[in-house]
Amino acid sequence: MTERAGLALITGATAGLGAEFAKQLAAKNYDLVIVARDRARLDEVAAALVAAHGIAVEVLRADLLSAEGLSAVEKRLASTESAVTYLVNNAGYGLLKPFDENDIETERDLLEILAAVPMRLTHAALSQMIPRRSGTILNVASVAGFTPRDTYGAAKAWVVSFTRWAHVHYKKRGVRVSGVAPGFVHTEFHARMNASTTRVPKVMWLDASFVVRVALRDVERGRAISIPSLRYKVLSWLSLALPAQLVAWGANRGR
Repeated sequence: MTERAGLALITGATAGLGAEFAKQLAAKNYDLVIVARDRARLDEVAAALVAAHGIAVEVLRADLLSAEGLSAVEKRLASTESAVTYLVNNAGYGLLKPFDENDIETERDLLEILAAVPMRLTHAALSQMIPRRSGTILNVASVAGFTPRDTYGAAKAWVVSFTRWAHVHYKKRGVRVSGVAPGFVHTEFHARMNASTTRVPKVMWLDASFVVRVALRDVERGRAISIPSLRYKVLSWLSLALPAQLVAWGANRGR
């Protein structure tokens, strides 16, 4: 029997980047814990992964915006029995309307899922990874985190900053913490928020398989933040060098 690479827990694992992370980590011989809200989709994804790769898949249905759901995932991450060795903080979504047109509860939930949830899950995972001096945490950020772009960009900026700090701080304690900051990716993300993408040039779109492949490679190379594709690396640099008003105009063309 082939030795397993470890046990990876992935949030938002039934679609988009989450499903692709599950697929590629399974191909690398990781057993999985997949987390999402929809039990039927979880079971479907799990069955496909087991059939394709012969790994073990644990299904954990949880709404990460509920106290009960978040607590269940935290407990699984903190467990030392069949310990999770690779955490992918992927769950998230966007909002179509600008900040002032959303009610504050909607904005609070967005901040919770994009920043507070990965913070708490990282904390839970570290509780068992640090004593073992082993483990990997990969946070899904966005190039929006480098631009002045509403509360989604602000939350992703927090993820980028937190990940950069954690990367340095926990490296010496045996735990790798890295992030991936993609641009526009062919997933359900924009359709779920009813956002038009007609103004986004075709050259700006990335495939989910490419983004995940680069992210996993850059984790192995010890990079703090992975930015898939040269064009997005350049745009991220320009966002720091150009006037904020110009950067904000360009960033919002995909809304």
